[in-house]
Amino acid sequence: MASGTVQPAVRELMARCSPRHELNTTVTLGGDNFTLCAHIRVKQVADDQAKVSLACWAVSTDLARYIGGHPPTKDEHQLAPYGTAKPDADFTGRVIGHLATRMNALDSPQPDRDGHLAVTVPLIRS
Repeated sequence: MASGTVQPAVRELMARCSPRHELNTTVTLGGDNFTLCAHIRVKQVADDQAKVSLACWAVSTDLARYIGGHPPTKDEHQLAPYGTAKPDADFTGRVIGHLATRMNALDSPQPDRDGHLAVTVPLIRS
């Protein structure tokens, strides 16, 4: 998920970010029985650095939920206050660890203000 979905989204946000505005997006990666979700925030913190915050969770989409009449709702694909999803700390830690390595992070992942983990990375404008 880090290399195929999250990193391209981070690079896209970096291309548009500024010191005054934090940009964010939610990306997904689907499987047969689940959808992996990641909420990403990017803010320029220096001329050549950006802070990337990440929260990840999984949404079960298995056939049993559909047969039982409880398919996933749109709320499960969004974090509060817009949805009902809650970050999965272990999943988030693994994804941001891979992202930090791939993007040559300048520090180690640290908790952010609301369940996200954040790293500072070199700012890439492409």
